[in-house]
Amino acid sequence: MVFVFKFPDIGEGIHEGKILEWYVSKSQTVKEGDPLVKVETDKVVADIPSPRTGVVKNLFGKVGQVINVGNVLAELEVEGKGDEIELARGKPAPSRPHVEGVEETGFGVVGQIEVAHDDAFLPATGEGIEEGRTVVSGERRKVLASPVARRMAKDLGVDIATIRGTGPGGRVMKEDVRLAAESQRRATIPAKSEMSPIAPPSRATSPVERVEYEGLSQLRKTIIARMVESKFTAPHMTAHEEVEISKLVELRREQKSAMVERGVNLSYLPFIIRAVALSLKKHRKLNCRLDLENNRVIYRNYFNIGIAVDTSDGLIVPVIKDADQRSIIELAQIIGDLAARARERKLTLNEIRDGTFSITNYGSLAGTYGAPIINYPEVAILGVGRIMEKPVVRNGQIVPGHVLPLSLSADHRIVDGGDVSRFLLDLMVYLSDPANMLLE
Repeated sequence: MVFVFKFPDIGEGIHEGKILEWYVSKSQTVKEGDPLVKVETDKVVADIPSPRTGVVKNLFGKVGQVINVGNVLAELEVEGKGDEIELARGKPAPSRPHVEGVEETGFGVVGQIEVAHDDAFLPATGEGIEEGRTVVSGERRKVLASPVARRMAKDLGVDIATIRGTGPGGRVMKEDVRLAAESQRRATIPAKSEMSPIAPPSRATSPVERVEYEGLSQLRKTIIARMVESKFTAPHMTAHEEVEISKLVELRREQKSAMVERGVNLSYLPFIIRAVALSLKKHRKLNCRLDLENNRVIYRNYFNIGIAVDTSDGLIVPVIKDADQRSIIELAQIIGDLAARARERKLTLNEIRDGTFSITNYGSLAGTYGAPIINYPEVAILGVGRIMEKPVVRNGQIVPGHVLPLSLSADHRIVDGGDVSRFLLDLMVYLSDPANMLLE
């Protein structure tokens, strides 16, 4: 029997990926769980494993090609009766479908992915095929769309029922709505007059000498979409402060050598994360999430801090789970591990989701103050600038000190100016004297 293996929905809104490498070839025998193909999604680089044991009959897609969830990746010659395959794969999947020989957490994409909710991960779908006949599974649901896509369609005056979705299961995505609105706009623009003025000819120049073209990576396309969504959904306000951290600088200087001997790179970021987590516990609104569909605010009693990592492919934000429960040394170790694997694109989905607040440390390169964009649907983000040595007033005397610039952006729909100020005041207390945070 022929088993059709489709690009699986691996969760977190991922609906397309780029083929980076095939691990198998036609006529090759594979076992269930063997890696078939390496795919770059907008969040991770994932190894997609074979769902069954069999012989590769056909492979679909070339290296560099973009594929959508549900596209056929491979055909495998497998043992079994057609009815059995149809029963396992050809019918609509339940909320947590059973896959013979595979744990319910789903296939291990870059290792096993921990599933937080029943619908967070769906195993790859496939269909049993008899020779010359395809088994067709259930009907497509009508107008599948995310709340954001529906709201955008309403705002842009686009009938969402007329849009063909490109997301998983035909789901209408924000980009589908945007393209439909653009197409609708172009259709209403009158044709240009034949008497339109012609621009004077320019001096002949070889395009190769003047411009270069580079395709957008999956990650960059996601960054573009997320930045636009955040900036045009959440009204941003940004407050700037600076705090003297001379005591923190001295503490780090005293402990840095000892930490190196233990294999720990002690930067300032672990202290900042610890201070942020403790401050969030006192100011829950900056750790909340707006649920406008149900007209409510969701207050989260856990503190998962995302850290923006600059990579050659673009910005990636791994998440430190339960940061308030970590020691400074633990935070330093986690930061080093996550940052290294982020640059190698080896993070799992579980390590880049469920954040409640983000920190961008642009000061590690250059820059003092900024206006960071919120990692939506979070409601706040802290920008950390470059530590500067400058005159400060201490006990009525002007003395040299180390000053850390801070820039906090917040969603003004739910976070007020007073909330921002009170949060910054507590954060500055922790950073100005690290004993305050180490005792909690």
